[in-house]
Amino acid sequence: MTNKVVLAFSGGLDTSYCVKYLSQDRGMEVHSILVDTGGFSPEELSEIEQRAYDLGVSTHKTRRATGQFYEECVKYLIFGNILRNQTYPLSVSAERVFQAMAVAEHARKTGASHIAHGSTGAGNDQVRFDLVFEIMCPEMEIVTPIRDQQLSRKDEISYLQQQGVDWDWTKGQYSINKGLWGTSVGGSETLTSNLPLPEQAYPSQMQATDNKTINLHFTKGEPIGIDNDNFNNPVETIQALQELAGSYAIGRDVHVGDTIIGIKGRVGFEAAAAIILVKAHHLLEKHNLTKWQQYWKEQLANWYGMLLHEGQYLDPVMRNIEKFLEDTQENVSGTVHIKLLPYRFELLGITSEFDLMSSEFGQYGEMNAGWSGQDVKGFTKILANQNKIFSAVNEKKS
Repeated sequence: MTNKVVLAFSGGLDTSYCVKYLSQDRGMEVHSILVDTGGFSPEELSEIEQRAYDLGVSTHKTRRATGQFYEECVKYLIFGNILRNQTYPLSVSAERVFQAMAVAEHARKTGASHIAHGSTGAGNDQVRFDLVFEIMCPEMEIVTPIRDQQLSRKDEISYLQQQGVDWDWTKGQYSINKGLWGTSVGGSETLTSNLPLPEQAYPSQMQATDNKTINLHFTKGEPIGIDNDNFNNPVETIQALQELAGSYAIGRDVHVGDTIIGIKGRVGFEAAAAIILVKAHHLLEKHNLTKWQQYWKEQLANWYGMLLHEGQYLDPVMRNIEKFLEDTQENVSGTVHIKLLPYRFELLGITSEFDLMSSEFGQYGEMNAGWSGQDVKGFTKILANQNKIFSAVNEKKS
């Protein structure tokens, strides 16, 4: 059996500690991998790779998974209009699972005997990584130095200094995690139930103050362009929308939810593109889908979001729900007209050839073209039968 370990590496304090501890104290051959789901610039990726080698890893790999992340996850979050607790677009929840899967794949390819991550014992990520590792590489031992040793930030810094790693570990007051589908923000305020995050906590500060109307184009549920710009793929549309709407400081909020380990958690986030896309897509569906399509989509999408949040992406029921969601998108094509303003946006309306709000069948509250008043009278009489019978039976009993 080899003593090779593959480590999910971000370049931060926790995973830097893991490299030194696993290599120096446990004598392991450490192979690090960073999985980019849309949160790093090329310069940042290069710096992190150099940091990994400086710490002593045997090899380092950067896996770019933004396209895969969209195709296999984000598009279903759009199709399902998924916001956890009607608030949070599952920014970190979704990307962690894909990072874990990529790490597991790499570990199998390298023939590792161990697989490691730097999660603490207090949050959701430990469960997400462990679940994926247990399913994809059950023969490997999972190593979690930070969780197992219950280390404080101070303890980690002290150990690294003893190992000759005296880098500047000065960390801002807020913990920032950026990806394609949004940026999470954690700080002392999110550990309370009453304090809001201050303006300076958010990484994207407001720059645009004018009102701007944009046209967001969808084809079969997927975002394909903004105004006159048709992008090569939906990822580029998301990135362009984030840059545009982020300058208005749109998409900020604080989410309160139930963690996998049974405690309440509170986290801030900014996700301008995600929030706008979900709301715009939902509006388009209100026009283009039937009542029962919308109803069952809502039920299944809620389950999909919950299971994804709790790390259960690999359960086959997720593929079943995805097929349903994708099938509902056949007629979800058109343009949503949106006004961007400082800190908020307005959905102005839609234009679509599949719009079921067609005037040839009638106008709500105005004219009926496809039925007569007598038709409605008979329809209503039959519709009332069930409750008429119930009332009559129960009046006799009383």
